Amino acid sequence: MKTIPLFPLNTVLFPEGELQLRLFEPRYIDMVGECMKTGSGFGICLIQNGNEAGEPAEIYSMGTYVSIIDWDKMEDGLLGITVRGDRRFRVEETRVQEDKLCMAEVSYLDEDDDPMPDDYQGFSDLLKEIANRYELPFANESDRFDEANWVSERLAEILPFEMTAKQALLEMDNALHRLDYMQVLLEKIDAGEFNQP
Repeated sequence: MKTIPLFPLNTVLFPEGELQLRLFEPRYIDMVGECMKTGSGFGICLIQNGNEAGEPAEIYSMGTYVSIIDWDKMEDGLLGITVRGDRRFRVEETRVQEDKLCMAEVSYLDEDDDPMPDDYQGFSDLLKEIANRYELPFANESDRFDEANWVSERLAEILPFEMTAKQALLEMDNALHRLDYMQVLLEKIDAGEFNQP
């Protein structure tokens, strides 16, 4: 297990995904400063109850450890950072510091690295189509479209699922289970049933 600071957000980030953040609370500015000084990262977890600012929020027990890959001072004077997801983790225990920063004991989770089976190739084709149409940064990573886990995580990021559904996808250890669940969600969207499980 490892001790890391947590940044609760109203979003779900997957490994290898990128996210831009604006920082204005002292606890997170200090956290990022320490991370940049030590070359370490922090964890992002979806908020279950509460808000991003103010009192520490209740979080889901699985999240993604991220590294800071870029930073800049924004026009409004706030610190902006870009983070990249490294790996998923499970929160085993949390404590809140005096500055209200949440620290957690986490255990890292293994990723599924199986190739994409032939009968799931439609998901790769869908991701390619979306990536090319919207000129997404990973559109030219042709070798990655044969990786079931990578395809499932990129689709989970960009498809219009509710955050609770994205969290459920993040928590799945098997890429094919993730793709099967996405198929169910897509069928519900096609049928006009927007209350996703």
